[in-house]
Amino acid sequence: MRAGVTEEEYVLNLYWGARLAFFSDISAASMPPDRSSQDVSLALAPEEYPAFGGLRFGELAAKITFADQTRDADLRFHDAEIGEQDGLPALRILLQDAVYPLQVALLYQVDVANDVIIRSACFTNQGADPIVLERVFSAVWHLPRQVVPRRLTTLGGHWAGESRLQQQQQVVTGTTLLESRKGVTGSHAYPWFALDTQANEQQGEVYFGTLAWSGNWALRIATTITGATAIGGGIHEHDFAWTLAAQTSFTTPDFVAGFTLDGMNGVRRRLHRYVREQVLPQKQASQPRPVLYNSWEATTFDVTEEGQRLLAERAAGLGVELFVVDDGWFPGRVHDRAGLGDWRVDPQKFPHGLRPLIERVKALGMQFGLWVEPEMVNADSDLYRLHPDWIYHFPQRPRSEARNQLVLNVGRQDVQAYLLTVLDQLLTENAIDFIKWDMNRPLAEPGWPEYVAQGGDAREIWVRHTQGVYTILDALRARHPELSIESCSSGGGRADLGVLRRTDQVWTSDNTHPDARLFIQEGISHILPGRVMGAWVTDMPHDRMVNEIPVQYRFHVAMMGALGIGGHLLHWSDEDLAEATRWIAVYKSIRHLVQDGDQYWLLSPTASKGDLAAVTSVAPDGSEAVLFAFRRSNPFWEPLPFLRLQGLQPATQYRVRELGNASVPEIILSGAALMGRGLELPLRHGSYASCLLHIRAEA
Repeated sequence: MRAGVTEEEYVLNLYWGARLAFFSDISAASMPPDRSSQDVSLALAPEEYPAFGGLRFGELAAKITFADQTRDADLRFHDAEIGEQDGLPALRILLQDAVYPLQVALLYQVDVANDVIIRSACFTNQGADPIVLERVFSAVWHLPRQVVPRRLTTLGGHWAGESRLQQQQQVVTGTTLLESRKGVTGSHAYPWFALDTQANEQQGEVYFGTLAWSGNWALRIATTITGATAIGGGIHEHDFAWTLAAQTSFTTPDFVAGFTLDGMNGVRRRLHRYVREQVLPQKQASQPRPVLYNSWEATTFDVTEEGQRLLAERAAGLGVELFVVDDGWFPGRVHDRAGLGDWRVDPQKFPHGLRPLIERVKALGMQFGLWVEPEMVNADSDLYRLHPDWIYHFPQRPRSEARNQLVLNVGRQDVQAYLLTVLDQLLTENAIDFIKWDMNRPLAEPGWPEYVAQGGDAREIWVRHTQGVYTILDALRARHPELSIESCSSGGGRADLGVLRRTDQVWTSDNTHPDARLFIQEGISHILPGRVMGAWVTDMPHDRMVNEIPVQYRFHVAMMGALGIGGHLLHWSDEDLAEATRWIAVYKSIRHLVQDGDQYWLLSPTASKGDLAAVTSVAPDGSEAVLFAFRRSNPFWEPLPFLRLQGLQPATQYRVRELGNASVPEIILSGAALMGRGLELPLRHGSYASCLLHIRAEA
């Protein structure tokens, strides 16, 4: 079948949208007629993988320079095959340049259950001369032309304010650029988009997509006056080049995209299931994420064996399952100006190594975790004094520090070998169950003098760094298959699907204020399921009395993800400790829903400017659900309208009870009533009111 291939051997997109009944519903591909000398056939054609060359002036997937300095590609259909890859049905289309020995293989994997398509491209130099790749997007997606304008939704922010919803009311003619050029995914923008037509949370058609890449990235959404929209995305072309040597290949990261008629909640459910089933390391993905305690806010750099032991004992009493020692455990680390790179245990803070503390933690029934920041080095460290050439730098330029850190050139194989050796030794010599892999500054001065001296192009750094991180993570997981890993980058700066193939959860933001977290968690919920989203109860905000925001409210916000505790437990009152113990027990009873249920946002904090939020997580068969609801303030003491639920079975009777408040009587209502008439929320009138309801089908 060559329905998508024109007589000229160009591969065109014929349709993307709701499922059709028959293959015959799609017409065979043909080149559109010239409209004018400004709008010629090739410029108007919806090519699946348009490369810079000829009369192409639309969104481009690739730009290539051949050895004779020709900067023009002409990719024509060569072959196609259908098979399977990574357990999913797969289509591979081979494109061949009409003159030069360059082949591009387009891979399409289809997650049929979740209506998700995964695309990538592989470039192969079949000749003897090098070829330089200057743009290598993973895909260009084409949306059908339509009269009704679409709305673009993205996620933007900054440190301590990541993944907040940004909505452009109408996509107009032109190009919108989303990007990160910091060498890491980035907190200021997330590689995700949604384009909808008059959709809301529950219904309406939405096209959506996200990149599985942890380095520089770009998404370009281009729309014409006729309503045609193309979305190109992949590795950012900023300062990028890749020399494709003879008989070598380069493969782009995955670009995951889909279509739904179920509104923004349909986007969530499809991506959540895809992440859980196809992205996360499956050994850990089949297990509940443990309740953790992290010692950073309690001790910062003042780490001692005795101090950590006391915190561990207090945490175990609350029901914590994983105790994590954060920064400050290695030599010289009494502040953030020294020690990074020297990944060995400080003999002054731990005279007998980590073993006594780990043994105590294990005896208390908890797992043990440790913080590391392998990609960074302090100038005041043994590693930097021994290998100053191992950081990114230009010989005649200063070495700029951020957070008193320099960035190791993880693209170098000797740096990868060093980091793998020291981390493997740390994990082998100590019974460590979990590491928090941090990265606290962007890349700068992207020079690699030794590589350039050997004829290499230092513009490959941006890709080689990310590939190096992936190589180390993959090797660590292979050697330590029981290990769990959390990705952190100044909070949520590296929380993409690329790193999640190698990690089990992400630290969503350094901002743990409940007000901020509702916005952040609403935004990231468009991509990440609850089991992935690290969420802590801490002593923030520091500018108020610690307990002004009720403990219950703090816990309810954090219980929407992978629950953690980050406050100074030795300073908590007996009352707060008792309440924390109760909520941790409640969380364990519902985390199968929070972490792996189908998520429906019912009230948006963005739409209410932070005053209201409500979300349910429902078992896939609709037999059970949990509802979180929040009201920050109610100055007029007014009741809320009934809240309509989603995802239940209409003809089933459900028992509804408030968790943590036995004084509220249970009620029994049908799924039809809960979804049609709705539910009156048991929220008190004061500020920072919240409730947690459990909804279970009657036997």
